[in-house]
Amino acid sequence: MIMCTRHKTRANGDFKNYTSKKFLAVVNDGIESRSEWMKMVFEYHGKFKNKQTNQLWTHENHAELIYSQKFIEQKVDYIHDNPVRARIVGKPEDYLYSSARNYAGLEYVLEIDELDLRWKTVR
Repeated sequence: MIMCTRHKTRANGDFKNYTSKKFLAVVNDGIESRSEWMKMVFEYHGKFKNKQTNQLWTHENHAELIYSQKFIEQKVDYIHDNPVRARIVGKPEDYLYSSARNYAGLEYVLEIDELDLRWKTVR
């Protein structure tokens, strides 16, 4: 997520709160094929928090100031490479729900605002 605000911490918290509620609503509808598994994982991690029954987001992520083209490209590459590191796919653009497909000029399911990146395949 890229945001333009002076109040990064508050905006990040608001984003996590909003998306958690929306995501859990989808999971609780049971439409997603992995709903039961996801509920179990979120509830398990929620047990370790006060006044919380589910945990979707980790607390390690935090807002960072984007200060250069190289920095943003590094972060986008890192995100695109997550399914490769998880051994789900061989190349970032092979993952159906990745914006890497947009940058590679392939058919995609996610609409994004493309950044000015020089596309390269990680592997």
